[in-house]
Amino acid sequence: MDLPILPAGGVVVTAHVRPMPTARAWSVRGWPTMFGSVVAWSYLLLVAAVWALAELVGERRLPTALLVYTPAFVWLGPAPLVLLWTWWRRRGVAVALAATLLAAWGAGLLHWRPQSEGTLRVLTFNVKRGQDTTPQRLGTLLRGADADVILLQEANFEATGFATELRRELPGYRVLEAYETTTLTRLPVVSSRDVNYPSDWREVLVTTVRWQGQPLTVVNAHPGRLKFGNALAGDFTLMRPSLAVRAGQVGTVMDIVRAETGRVLLGGDLNTPPRGQTYRDFIRVVGPDAHAVAGRGPGWTFPGLFARIDHQFARGLTPSRARVLSVNQSDHRPLLVEYR
Repeated sequence: MDLPILPAGGVVVTAHVRPMPTARAWSVRGWPTMFGSVVAWSYLLLVAAVWALAELVGERRLPTALLVYTPAFVWLGPAPLVLLWTWWRRRGVAVALAATLLAAWGAGLLHWRPQSEGTLRVLTFNVKRGQDTTPQRLGTLLRGADADVILLQEANFEATGFATELRRELPGYRVLEAYETTTLTRLPVVSSRDVNYPSDWREVLVTTVRWQGQPLTVVNAHPGRLKFGNALAGDFTLMRPSLAVRAGQVGTVMDIVRAETGRVLLGGDLNTPPRGQTYRDFIRVVGPDAHAVAGRGPGWTFPGLFARIDHQFARGLTPSRARVLSVNQSDHRPLLVEYR
């Protein structure tokens, strides 16, 4: 607005004075536009709380154990709606974007690590008892991977003669078997043994091979999955004993690794998402997660649930490249890791 000013000389001078900005003006130009949205803040706090509870409490409590095993991709699902809402309302876009990036990071979509060729190749694959493949197709896949060590789970094949035919497809590999787990290697074998889980039919297959003139203990494991039942409705009747059984199985694997003093590689369908107490225990007891060190992208080995539950952890080896092979011969996908 313009106000007249009368100076001493009698000449009228006008001065332009801007009115104070209203609350609506601040909502367009100030911080409320960028940050002020209940929807955006609620989504950010939800994603942060889920991540913190899954990481810090994890399997120690039943509700937070449920969060650990919920695919992280679920928390990314609301992101497009939140972004569209805040963009349309022109409020809270920055917060919505921060929440989306946090959810994408938790889902592994932002994971990227440098890669290089390694001299030891290890493949792990849950083959679902051969229900979705044939010995010839599986043999072609495994030969093409050119792995020095192959770890198979659910290798108690459904079809009669499947294992025998698969061996014919893989000349040059020595085959070592336990109940449900099979290890194939073209490296010299020093020893092999199987270890029973407590109160379970599965067996851990422990094989020591010689690589670069030194022993390397390879642990092929497949602890059972967590059974949820009606946990989403607050009924933990099935989940509670399932969690206890699984804890005993994981403890057996940990004891095997702790007893080894040299180089160790643990691989298999561990039914463990890359978060929570059990995952951190694997890293602490064994060594780094190969995909975390040398992988790219989310690395979903169980794509039906957007989950990464098949792993390789190693002590005394350096992962240089980790990748999930895009094949359709099981409900899982093979994980191929190169080490040096």
